[in-house]
Amino acid sequence: MAASPKTVPAVIARRCHVSGRVQGVHYRASAARRAQALRLTGHARNLPDGRVEVLVYGSEPALREFIEWLWIGPSAAKVHEVVVVTLDTPGPMPTDFTTG
Repeated sequence: MAASPKTVPAVIARRCHVSGRVQGVHYRASAARRAQALRLTGHARNLPDGRVEVLVYGSEPALREFIEWLWIGPSAAKVHEVVVVTLDTPGPMPTDFTTG
C-alpha cells in the first residue's frame, strides 16, 4: 500500500491593527517572540496614530492562537481593540517575523 502524501497546511495571511496602550510597552518585541514560537512570519510595526500593525502569515490554528494573544499582549499593554482583516492575496511571504 502506497503512503499517502503529507498535506501541507494552507498558509493564510491576516492584517491586524491593535489599539490601546501598545506602543512603548514592548508589544512588538513580545508579538515577534510569540509569532516565532508559533512558527508564523510577518511583521509588527508602530503606526503614527498610536496603533500597532501586525501582518502575519501561517496556518489557521496558529493564526487563531496568535490573534487571541494579541488581545492580551505583554503585561504593560492595555489592548482596547484588535481589528483583523483576511488578505485574499497575501503576496510574497516573508521568511521571518520582524519588528520595525
